[in-house]
Amino acid sequence: MYNTSFIKKILLVATVVLLYSCDKDFNAIGEELIGDNHFDLVPEQYGVTAFSQEVTPVQSNGLPFYSLGIYNNPVFGETTGNFVSQVGLTAYKPTIGESPVIESVVLTVPYFSHATAVDPKGGNVYALDSIYGPKEGKLKLSVYESGAQMYSSYYDGNGSLLGKLYYSDQDTNTPPLAGEVNFNTKKLGVPLNDSQDKSQNDKFFFSAKQTVDSTVVDANAAIKTYTYQYSAPQMRLDLNKAFFQTKILNASAANLSSDDVFQQYFKGLYFQVEKAVDGSPSNMAFLDFLKPAGPAKITIKYKAKTAITTDGDTTEDKVITINLTGAGTSLLKDAKSSVYSNGLANRNKDTGDDRLYLKGGQGSVAVINLFDKTDLIGYDSNNVLVNKPNGVSDELDEIRHNVIVKKWLVNEANLVFYIDADKMKTAEREPKRVYLYDLDNNTIIADYVDSSTNAIDPKQSRSIFGGIIALDATTKKGVSYKVRVTKHIRNLIKDPTIKNVRLGLSVTEGIDVITSNKLRLKNDVISEAPRGSVMGPLGTILYGNNVSAADTDKKLKLLIYYTKPN
Repeated sequence: MYNTSFIKKILLVATVVLLYSCDKDFNAIGEELIGDNHFDLVPEQYGVTAFSQEVTPVQSNGLPFYSLGIYNNPVFGETTGNFVSQVGLTAYKPTIGESPVIESVVLTVPYFSHATAVDPKGGNVYALDSIYGPKEGKLKLSVYESGAQMYSSYYDGNGSLLGKLYYSDQDTNTPPLAGEVNFNTKKLGVPLNDSQDKSQNDKFFFSAKQTVDSTVVDANAAIKTYTYQYSAPQMRLDLNKAFFQTKILNASAANLSSDDVFQQYFKGLYFQVEKAVDGSPSNMAFLDFLKPAGPAKITIKYKAKTAITTDGDTTEDKVITINLTGAGTSLLKDAKSSVYSNGLANRNKDTGDDRLYLKGGQGSVAVINLFDKTDLIGYDSNNVLVNKPNGVSDELDEIRHNVIVKKWLVNEANLVFYIDADKMKTAEREPKRVYLYDLDNNTIIADYVDSSTNAIDPKQSRSIFGGIIALDATTKKGVSYKVRVTKHIRNLIKDPTIKNVRLGLSVTEGIDVITSNKLRLKNDVISEAPRGSVMGPLGTILYGNNVSAADTDKKLKLLIYYTKPN
């Protein structure tokens, strides 16, 4: 009898605890009841005001990779990307040897690529991942010695060591601002890539072919045999041997003694692109300067006397390597289309735009304000219903009222951005991803903290957070981007003291890149731009909030799915 009574008491207590827990969960302000799937729930719609904001000259160094080439986007216009890089010796104080004579000087820069098949002759067949524009596009490529010294850091007036910033327009900023340099006007001499093979200069193209290097196994053998080394696709340019004979092999030992001295002596390389001399269409590619298997480098192969014997002088094959992994920056120039220029010029910060223009590089972002102004009675910091000053509040108060008084639970919240398919129909490519962020603080929003990953394509990670392009099943063209703001909205509901910050929307070349790059001159709207946007040239045109009646179904709005008690 005692045991039975005891068990009944335990069951009673457990039941009370369970019911209390359920009631507590149900009444947690703004929390989900059935998880984050909205099933067949009909969303409530709330107002959003959004407008386009141009990104003026922006920091363009410190990027994971850099663009080089000319990309003609029929929607946004033409973008030219030059590049300048600091250089440094792999090993300082090299022993050059006596009477050195250069045999070859080769510049190599890895491309982004992936193997598609095994080459029966050895190595692999590759496809490039980084090309914008026609794959067969050509450029006039000139590689100069740079006369502008670059620094990775500097001391400010207070003695603090700061990272040195270089900006996207430091190829066109004539005259340059105080403390800046125009890299184009600082290039020295004539192009170093002066090979008779015009595919290395006047008719340069980004080749998807692997590179093959052969080495003689025994130079003294009657029948020579070779070993072969296969490398993934890369830029491969023969540079002027006389220049490097003088600059490196005949240099004083002091100039090759340390990093600091060498960088004053040989300041870097300047890569300049122009339209191909034969009038071919141009293209643009990302350069993988940070490839772990081997950075961009100049390899100098030469022979030098290394010993004296009774038989005379002997020579030895020697190598000196110069890396391009120091300070570097993208130098961007845009020739905007009339559609793009007019879209930026006619923005409306008060009522919002009919179209939002997003573009990478020194491009543009969208500024988003959640919730339209209304005349609702609001809630104070104690969740007490009050008349707000001047009777002005916003839709956020209505949401808090529904959650606190009506016991609604926020199940999911999304911003859906529809692509203007008509304006984008001539685009060669569309951004695969957009990035929503806290624009006021240039940081992530709560929903960004998403552990979902994609091992095959890291750019598709954080899929719950979203921003991935949705494609039309038939045309394969972009339809929309959906970004999750559930946690962001719940936080605003729970704590009335939390500021309803402005949100920013940009294109991105890497969803895991959340650092922002500073504008040279901040304006009244933005002071920085997401680094993932600065990295690439693509753009898209989205429907805004201030659309015509015919486009109401594409209008930008906030959709919140609730679970409502019966």
